[in-house]
Amino acid sequence: MSNHSAGRDMRWLMLVIAALVIILDRVTKLWIVAHILPGRAIVVIPKIFRLTHVLNTGAAFSMFEGSASPILVRNLLVGFSIIAVIVVLVLIWKMGRSVTLTSLALALILGGAIGNLYDRIRYLHVVDFLEVHIVHYHWPDFNVADSAIVVGACLLLLEMLRPQRSE
Repeated sequence: MSNHSAGRDMRWLMLVIAALVIILDRVTKLWIVAHILPGRAIVVIPKIFRLTHVLNTGAAFSMFEGSASPILVRNLLVGFSIIAVIVVLVLIWKMGRSVTLTSLALALILGGAIGNLYDRIRYLHVVDFLEVHIVHYHWPDFNVADSAIVVGACLLLLEMLRPQRSE
C-alpha cells in the first residue's frame, strides 16, 4: 500500500467543501431576494454583468421553463436531483479518501446539486441572479450552485483528458 492511500481519510473535507457551496448559494440567493425585486436587475458592469432576480422553474439555463406540465417538470427535476445527490455521495464515499481533482469536483457538484434541490423543494423554483453578456452573446442567468456544478463538471472533464500515470 502506498503512502498516498494510507493517508488520512479526507471525505470530511469533501463534505465541508460541499457545505460551503450550499451556504454560499443560500446566502447569495437570500441577499438577492431581499434586495432585488423579481424581474429587476442591478447593473454591475454595463453591457457585461448584472445581478438579476429570476425565478427559474425549469432546469439548467431555464430549459423546460414555460412547459405545458410545470408540476411534472418540477417533480422530474426533483427526482433527478435526488438521484444525482445520492450517486455523487456514493462516489465521494468511494473516491474521497484523498484530495484529488475528482474528489474536489464531486464535492462542488454535490454542493451545487443540493443548493438547487433545496430551492426546488422549498420554493418550487430556483433563484438565478448572475447575468453575463459577452459581446452579442447573452448567457442565461445562473447562480452559485450552477457555477459549482459547471466548475465541478469541467474539473472532471480535465481529469478524464489528463494523461494517466501508470502505477
